Parts: sequence; C-alpha cells; structure tokens
Amino acid sequence: MSKSLVIFTLVSLTIVPALRADSTLPEDAKATIDAAVNQVLSSTKVPSASIAIVKDGRIAYLQAYGLARLTPLMEATPQMQYPIGSISKQFTAAAVLLLAQEHKLTLDDPVSNYLPDLARANEVTIRMLLSHTSGYQDYWPEDYVMTSMMVPTTAQHILDVWGKKPLDFDPGTQWQYSNTNYVIAGRIVEQVSGMPLIDLLKKRIFLPLGMDNVYDTDASKLPATDPTGYERHALGPQRAAPLEGAGWMFAAGELAMPPHDLALWDISMMNRSLLAPASYQQMLTPVPLKDGSATSYGLGVDIGKRDGHNIIEHSGEVSGFVSENIVFPDDHAAIIVLTNEMATHAASLIARRITPTVLGLPAPAPNKDEAQALSIFNGLADGHIDRTLFTKYCNAYFNQQTLEDFASSLKPLGPPLTFKQTAQEARGGMMFRIFTVTFPDRDLKVTTYQIPDGKFEQYLVIP
Repeated sequence: MSKSLVIFTLVSLTIVPALRADSTLPEDAKATIDAAVNQVLSSTKVPSASIAIVKDGRIAYLQAYGLARLTPLMEATPQMQYPIGSISKQFTAAAVLLLAQEHKLTLDDPVSNYLPDLARANEVTIRMLLSHTSGYQDYWPEDYVMTSMMVPTTAQHILDVWGKKPLDFDPGTQWQYSNTNYVIAGRIVEQVSGMPLIDLLKKRIFLPLGMDNVYDTDASKLPATDPTGYERHALGPQRAAPLEGAGWMFAAGELAMPPHDLALWDISMMNRSLLAPASYQQMLTPVPLKDGSATSYGLGVDIGKRDGHNIIEHSGEVSGFVSENIVFPDDHAAIIVLTNEMATHAASLIARRITPTVLGLPAPAPNKDEAQALSIFNGLADGHIDRTLFTKYCNAYFNQQTLEDFASSLKPLGPPLTFKQTAQEARGGMMFRIFTVTFPDRDLKVTTYQIPDGKFEQYLVIP
C-alpha cells in the first residue's frame, strides 16, 4: 500500500459521521420506500441494504436497513461503506476522459500505444475497452470467488494471462462484458498520468466532489466498523463470503463508499459539472458496433429507459456485496442501493420497487387478470380455493390430494416477489394466459384457461 493511499484511507474514516441528506422526502414517501425495502429484505433474506435517494438534484433521503453483520450482531447505518463492485468502472472511464480532455490520449488510440504486448493491441482502441467491444476475455465472470482469486495478484498478472489470450471476437464486432477491459484501461491511466489510479481518482474526482468517504478495498479489507459480505450455498444460511486477494479488483471493482458519496457522483452526472461537455457526450452515448448495430452501453455505464424515463445505470458485484445505481438525468433524480449478500437481485429489485415513488409516478393501473390469478395462487398456497371461480372440470381437478400438494409445495416459498402476465392468446373457445411468478431462489409459471363467462377451466403451477 502506498503512503498516499494510507493517508486517503485515514481521512475517509474520520469524515464518515458528517453524512447527511440535504433535503427531505415527504413522510408518506419515506414510509413507502421503507416498506418496500423491508419487504424485499424479508423475502430474499439478504441481511442489509443501505440506500440514498436524490430528488430535484439534491440528496433527499439516506437510510439503512437490517444487519451489517450477523456475528456479532451489528445494525446497518447510512455511514457505513459498502463495496460498489462494477459501478467503479465509470470512475475509471471518467479518469480516461479527464486525460483525453488534456490531450494526453484519445479514445481512438490503439492499446498498442501503451501495452503493445497484449493480443491484437494494434486493433483494439481505448473506446473499445471502455465500451466492452474489444474482445478481451473476462477474467472474472463467475458469481463466486475461485480459490485462485483468494491470493494477491497484480494487474500485470491479469494482463499476462487474459490480455494475451486470443480475443473472443474481432474488435468492435460484438458487445461482451469483460472486467479485463478495465484492468487494461486502468493501467493505461497509470502510464499516462504517472500516478496510481486511486490517487488520480482521489485528486481529480473524489476531492472536488466532496466524496470524502471512498475506500480502496483492493488494497485492504474494510474496517470492522463496516459491513461483512455474505454468501449462501443453495438455500442454506448466510456465511461470511471469502475475500478476493489484493489486486484482483483493480480499476474494475475496487471502490467502497456509503450511498451518500455515490449520490454526490450521480448529482455531478446529472448536472454535468465535473467533466467537459464533450466528455459527457462520449460517456453517455451508446457505442455502436462496426457494422452500425446498436449497443446500450456507453463508457462505463448502461444507457436506456425505465418507466419511460431516460436512465444512466450500472450494477456491481464483488464477493459478499451487490449494488445498484440508477440516475434519471432528465428528472434530476437517482436511486442508490447497496446490499451485503452476493449473487442476489435484492438491490435491483429494491430499486425497481421504489422508482415510482422517487419519480412521483402514478400507481400503475391494476391488471385484473394478474390480481385474480395471484389471489388464487395465494389461496392455493394456504390450501383453499373459491370453487365458484372454477368450472366443474377444474373443480374436479382440485381434489383434496391436489390441494394438499399445492399447499405443501407453495407455502414454504413465502409470498411471491412478482406475479406478472407474460402471454395471452385465444384457444379452444377460451382465453389462455401465462403468468411468471418470481421468488428469491426460483421462478414458477402459472397457466390458465378461462371460458367466456370468466370461470377457470385450468389453473396449473409449473416449475
């Protein structure tokens, strides 16, 4: 660990208590958000979540839920630093853009200008690295930590092994997510700037934006005052997740911070206040492939729409932690969700659940078919049905043994996370519908047939 990094870490630990929200959400909005987060944590069994909400360009709400540590018990607080995983990539991309602004490199420079020993380095550009269109093979696509990654490594080792493999495809012809791209980009930043990447990020991004609580987990593990990351084996209990060895997350997923600090970055993105206008244009425009076909990825960020609103989004995962960050630039709003269990979708699910509240969207009109099918599903899980809803044939199907099988298999799953209609067609004089039912550990399918008077001729639950 460098001396400058030690100083940075100590500073981050002393400033954490200063975090605060600059404005407040209405109490009913807070209650709705709190209920949604707690319901997702209850359903998924993820130990904790820490969130920040940006509204009208200001931090409007900071809250933490659940347990940051299970043994000994420690409640989560908004001041705690959670690893953000691959959300770190947009900071590496911003570092490249800052150097490009100073004409120290260009996005269309070939990698061979800096790392000539890498595979087809004369054909791959920096832009291809940052947009995942290079073809370099991902060194860590798995959702667990392999034993080889539990020992320290260096960026050079990653480049020597994965950066010199034959490319997965010709440069610029496909989109394929690869952490290796960002290790290469991080090394280029260090070569061009003459300083460690983390020091450049601190000097050019974190300090100017007041992000005083950022921690480099690639150099040392989080302090005991911060959360423990967990994993589950199948449906077993949470166990402390093994840590990656130092060096494995360089430039691709090394940062940890409280949601507050990530919110400050999001505000700078929506205000376009840190980089030059041309840099934001490059970063926030999806990079096309060589044949002109579209991707939905800019430089370190996904670009798309959510509920009809433009978004800048990225998720992240490292051992024991999953994160979600969504910026709604036109609405001057953002949602940050950080959680402490790996290989789960709790963070993205929380973000989706609270988006309508954050954006002030009207409640969606209820789908009566979904509502009715869900009501039947819940009744079956409790071992009963309203037989007036079914034809004589379907009532005969639901004999006592069938009801017992439905209840014994569905009740242990708990309430569904989502229940959505996915298909509908007319057949045999009836209306056929398919519904997808999601649970933390599995999806189920429900198929129904309804005759014209509304009674069900079929209601099946399928693994």
